[in-house]
Amino acid sequence: MKCPFCSSFDTHVLDSRVTDTGDAVRRRRRCAACDKRFTTYETAELRLPQIVKTNASREEFSPEKLREGFRRALHKRPVPTEYVDQEINQIVQHVLALGEREIPARQVGEMVMHALKRLDKIAYIRFASVYKSFQDVDDFRDVLRDLDKTEK
Repeated sequence: MKCPFCSSFDTHVLDSRVTDTGDAVRRRRRCAACDKRFTTYETAELRLPQIVKTNASREEFSPEKLREGFRRALHKRPVPTEYVDQEINQIVQHVLALGEREIPARQVGEMVMHALKRLDKIAYIRFASVYKSFQDVDDFRDVLRDLDKTEK
């Protein structure tokens, strides 16, 4: 670790402790060259995978883009923000747990559809109509029939 005071690389760890939240390690260090002390924090860096779109282009996974999709589907629906945040966190955790460098956009879309189905049936139908590119009323009927089957 480079000393922030004199830029020497000859530093020593004096003490290491886990932070109160448990998600970082706090290290007290001393520079052998200038004898100054400083603190560093070590945290895990989680890298979300790239999303492979249907046209084979790639983009970074974005929880903000997920949030926007939920927001549009749930527009004027009585669903608390906390529930939406929980669903987004579950999707992000699931994507991280997959451990893949790339995942298809379709897979993320299916996760969003399952979450919306649990949260609000109207939002689910809104999202499905755009996601599955409904062409006519029969497409809506099919989704409504599937919803009826799962509720019984």
